[in-house]
Amino acid sequence: MSIALKQVFNKDKTFRPKRKFEPGTQRFELHKKAQASLNSGVDLRAAVQLPHGEDLNDWVAVHVVDFFNRINLIYGTVCEFCTEKSCPVMSGGPRYEYRWQDDHKYKKPTALPAPQYMNLLMDWIEVQINNEDIFPTSIGIPFPKNFIQICKKILCRLFRVFVHVYIHHFDRIILMGAEAHVNTCYKHFYYFGTELHLIDRKELEPLKEMTSRMCH
Repeated sequence: MSIALKQVFNKDKTFRPKRKFEPGTQRFELHKKAQASLNSGVDLRAAVQLPHGEDLNDWVAVHVVDFFNRINLIYGTVCEFCTEKSCPVMSGGPRYEYRWQDDHKYKKPTALPAPQYMNLLMDWIEVQINNEDIFPTSIGIPFPKNFIQICKKILCRLFRVFVHVYIHHFDRIILMGAEAHVNTCYKHFYYFGTELHLIDRKELEPLKEMTSRMCH
């Protein structure tokens, strides 16, 4: 990564504070293992495979938190250009529009400007990953039975951030010289989601052509 790019990605321009793993925990060790694989330049397809003898839930938890941190950072670098005026609808080009729904204020899918959608999305994910009943950090506390389903929903929504950034703000990423970093993050996310069947193929449609060129 170039020095200029390091400055871009080290500005703590994250949309949200980073969630970290406690040293000494199993998840911290898994996080280190996953990072070591990535930093060694290993094939990303191989890096996402569940290590022998490891628990699937732990492996998924580590990656979901890590992707939240990374995608947060990516969106943080373009969010000043993503305004209600420039992006009045949360979309991925003319064919794909994303509507927000939650269990609180938005009971029905609601069209929102992209920055408002992103705020709600990041808030919602942050609540999930900081909830000890969903992402337990203490040893011996089991994951909930619907843990993988929750993670599928988180990853599905994080994918929409990629869609919006690639289709509407990639010119800014290129201007910053950050496209290689963003592309690597995307490939890692795509291989992880598809390897473990955590993302519905239908959700991947908006970036299908780009993905076929990048992730062959």
